[in-house]
Amino acid sequence: MADLRRTRPRDLGVSLGTLDPGPRNAITDVEGVLIGHATVIRGDSIRTGVTAIVPRPGNGIRDPVPGAVHCFNGFGKPFGFTQVEELGEIETPILLTSTLNVPRVADALIDYILDQPGNESVESINPLVAETNDRWLNDARARAVGRDEVYSALQSARDTPPDEGTVGGGTGTVAFGFKGGIGTSSRRLPPSMGGHTIGVLVQTNYGGVLTIAGAPVGRELGQEFPRPRTPTSRGSVVVVVATDAPLDARNLRRVAARTMLGIARTGAAGSNGSGDYAIGFSTTGDRRSLLANADLDPLFWAAIEATEEAVYNSLFRATTVQSRDRTIDALPIDRTMEILRRHHRVEAYSQGTPRRS
Repeated sequence: MADLRRTRPRDLGVSLGTLDPGPRNAITDVEGVLIGHATVIRGDSIRTGVTAIVPRPGNGIRDPVPGAVHCFNGFGKPFGFTQVEELGEIETPILLTSTLNVPRVADALIDYILDQPGNESVESINPLVAETNDRWLNDARARAVGRDEVYSALQSARDTPPDEGTVGGGTGTVAFGFKGGIGTSSRRLPPSMGGHTIGVLVQTNYGGVLTIAGAPVGRELGQEFPRPRTPTSRGSVVVVVATDAPLDARNLRRVAARTMLGIARTGAAGSNGSGDYAIGFSTTGDRRSLLANADLDPLFWAAIEATEEAVYNSLFRATTVQSRDRTIDALPIDRTMEILRRHHRVEAYSQGTPRRS
């Protein structure tokens, strides 16, 4: 029997998608992408943080990456989106945090960029910050993320597999009534499909009735149809999708839009009060070899699959969190695996040969 610790579903044999992941199965499989977190847990009421996505090393003000944003439902408080929409470029790291911390995080990010060598004469910066509301577990009014936390997340950013679950901007989030958080996944296309890599990172804080690989996990765990004004029904999700494929802003927006199909596969409700956004960027700045529209179908599929799996990783890796007078339980992995086996979503192994259980 598998070790049912807080681990990823793929590591427990859950069959996810048709395309192969990259070696880390993380957004950092896209060369140059760095991820860092700062987690803030204080007393009995502060459960929050910030996650930093650095598109590539170097000075983004001097050498921005092609970028785009997609809004599925606009009940959110992002910072810096309009310039990205207008210019098709991202010039700073992307920071994910909680709702009321957005202005503080943006201000700290401006300080960080101004401090970088080569920016001594810079007088205009477009800090890119997105959020989900962690008020169910965090004292949002305390606004506990500031300059120190932002600098810590940025300075700790690495290209190694990032921490997932109850960490960084996902410290206080809730998804499907269970503990949500940060999740990541990737897909590497075969050479016949271009050989490019798509990496996704999500901050999950949204509602619905959980579906995993098509299996009705939420329903069999006793979830009812989402009741209004509960963490089961409401909330938001931010998706960051990176690729090494040479894409312009228009086609990055199209790829970003497909991530919401991955969110839909997980049983999302898309509630009135959800701020659901995707931010896409390419680490390849050579615009002489841009992919044609007709070449994008494999990237669309990769973005969908990586997003779906990143959501599951955020749930499987998250831990139970208690704050003030409430507790949000982590997804029960043992019961979830029983359901997935019953619905033939787990690979069984016989003499080293995988087969459907």
